Amino acid sequence: MPKDLRDFWAGLLYLIIGAAALYMAADYEMGAAISMGPGYFPKVLSGLLILIGTASLVRSFFVQGEPLEGFPFAKIIYVTVSIIAFALLVEGAGLAIAVMTLFGISAMASKFFNWKFTLGIAFGAAIFCSLVFVKGLGIPLPIFGSWFGM
Repeated sequence: MPKDLRDFWAGLLYLIIGAAALYMAADYEMGAAISMGPGYFPKVLSGLLILIGTASLVRSFFVQGEPLEGFPFAKIIYVTVSIIAFALLVEGAGLAIAVMTLFGISAMASKFFNWKFTLGIAFGAAIFCSLVFVKGLGIPLPIFGSWFGM
């Protein structure tokens, strides 16, 4: 019986996700670090998830953890709603508004939630994402969408 149920379930989840991703990427060519194929990143990431999952599972049998205090339904709902809001807003409102909304809603899941801090981080993340993804990588997303006449 595991001594830390939190580590046990997290490790099992990582292990399952890593194994499933590795299975899905099995037919992709790996390539090499200098010349990566389409399967390089998924296989490396899957391997890391499997390693982390295994370490967490093994650790759960040796280290005593804190007792579980119940299932965090509200936190899961906040994060899920933030992802759905991002998907619904990114085309019409634009990447900047969608990212700020994502950060604003998902931050409410934290017990350390602070509006001023969240607004600052959300604003910085919106600028960063706009510069990296739209300007740097050329991903065709509007920074401010058609809802703002742009």
